[in-house]
Amino acid sequence: MELIEQLVARAKACKQRIVLPEGTEERTLKAANQILTDGVADLILLGNVDEIHRLAKEWGLGNIDRATIIDPANSPKAEEYAQLLCELRKKKGMTIEEARIKVTDPLYYGCMVIKSGDADGQLAGARNTTGDVLRPALQIIKTSPGITCVSGAMLLLTHAPECGDNGVLVMGDVAVTPVPDASQLAQIAVCTARTAKAVAGIEPRVAMLSFSTKGSAKHEVVDKVVEAFNLAKEMDPSLLIDGELQADAALVPSVGNSKAPGSPIAGKANVLVVPSLEVGNIGYKLVQRLGHATAVGPILQGIARPVNDLSRGCSIDDVYKMIAITANQAIAAKELENA
Repeated sequence: MELIEQLVARAKACKQRIVLPEGTEERTLKAANQILTDGVADLILLGNVDEIHRLAKEWGLGNIDRATIIDPANSPKAEEYAQLLCELRKKKGMTIEEARIKVTDPLYYGCMVIKSGDADGQLAGARNTTGDVLRPALQIIKTSPGITCVSGAMLLLTHAPECGDNGVLVMGDVAVTPVPDASQLAQIAVCTARTAKAVAGIEPRVAMLSFSTKGSAKHEVVDKVVEAFNLAKEMDPSLLIDGELQADAALVPSVGNSKAPGSPIAGKANVLVVPSLEVGNIGYKLVQRLGHATAVGPILQGIARPVNDLSRGCSIDDVYKMIAITANQAIAAKELENA
């Protein structure tokens, strides 16, 4: 079974409630209809109720009525959510009047639904910027215990079965933190490993990448990677991780054996943690374009409940996949919480 099919099957087996704040956006609404048709997740669509029904009829989306449709501007829970938001943000000086205005914004309303336990995750970004999607998530849902920075992982489905897990690799951070310090880089490593397990269903073998392997070069950015490796081990002693490793040493057994003999990861990595956002963004796009790999994501990580950000150039299929991924992250977040 292909990985995306596995994601969909896992989501169907344990249905999660996913909020879609951009309920009148065409690609979002068409993907939502297919998700509901296939029984992948329970959906909460936000937007003007009459407009959503009109658009569904216009586009022949016969199963949209299976979703819960809410207009934040006329919600019976608006005052309850405003009071909760005001309490959450009172140290930042938020007044109840400001909170009442905020909860009419679907991005804020969706996060309040999650914070109240009425939903498990959120997906937006087809119309909104990454900053707009992340801001309410960080203010309301906040980061996971022990995590202070949000990052983004990319799922790479390559044509190189000898690499990763039959060609499947997860790379982070490719989306959020431009120049992480050692502590943030350690958190990115732990979070990307969790994403690999939750989304790709693989047991993570994490390589902390650099231009040096085990001291072959001396530089402060190499020192940062080594420090991050040690901090990640402290954060999660069970994590199978090594660094610093060059990319070829991480992926190719013969090179790994030569450059890092005895390493539990060298030549066998399936999770690649890059030292900066610049490296990650350039790296995954080179793999995608030159290697014709399928890149799925970015998958946001580090938030206590999954909130994912779409590209504004996304396709209907992208939205469908990201709903399934968000559902899988929600399942994993609950398992981690109950462990």
